[in-house]
Amino acid sequence: MTKTIVISGGTDGMGRAFALERLARGDRVVVIGSNAAKGDSLLAAAGPDADRARFLRADLSSVAETRKVVAEIESEYQAVDALLLFANRTSPKRIQTEEGFERTFALYYLSRYLLSYGLVPLLERSAQPVIVNIAGVGVRKGAVTWDDPHLTHGYSVVRAQLQAGRANDLLGVSFAGRYGGKIGYVLYHPGFTRSGDLSPLNPVARTAIRTLAALAARPVRTAIHPIHDFVDTPAATPLRAIDRGRSLELSLPTLDPGAADRLSRLTEELLAAQA
Repeated sequence: MTKTIVISGGTDGMGRAFALERLARGDRVVVIGSNAAKGDSLLAAAGPDADRARFLRADLSSVAETRKVVAEIESEYQAVDALLLFANRTSPKRIQTEEGFERTFALYYLSRYLLSYGLVPLLERSAQPVIVNIAGVGVRKGAVTWDDPHLTHGYSVVRAQLQAGRANDLLGVSFAGRYGGKIGYVLYHPGFTRSGDLSPLNPVARTAIRTLAALAARPVRTAIHPIHDFVDTPAATPLRAIDRGRSLELSLPTLDPGAADRLSRLTEELLAAQA
């Protein structure tokens, strides 16, 4: 059965590879990315399958553009079977978006929040809908800085990535609490993978990561293989947490329901203030 799959961050790394594999399987794929040239490259790589592909250009660190993408998908599709959340990019220096958000928090977490909840009406029209959030579940380092989520003090690229990763863990918990009876949610940590855009990093850091990746990182195809199962055979449970093939207990401190509720309230306050 042909599925309609939406992929954020689908023009690079794992997102791109997954998009091309789903197209080859006969699905319809909607890819969201910020780079038009990379979107064209994806469509060219799809070859004869490109007629089932749609590229939507958007800067997902922008709340307004993310909401616009949601509206565009709603206007063009009757249902969505799976939402895959890959979009992320490291920022060695703190960047504040025009809307006032720290960029990593906005791209890595807020866009996933807005896409998850914004596409609920279309997901509910699918027989077996699922959202797969590719982040760092199982990693216990890092935390949400409740009184300074924009990291105006003490910013570092690692701290920003870890905060957004923990926020995504809590997003899965809160979403499953609201829609778990209808829409499955999978938190998936693929581990260190030869994937992602390293262009924001300085040349020394890029070289170091590429060297380490050649020695220790998992191939992209290996990392995305389980995601096909998440999409094709969704589990009956509202929330699953998978760390490199290992199912995690949902009692982990990083998956605390109280913290998930707190983050959901904080997120709505931040979005309301921006509006």
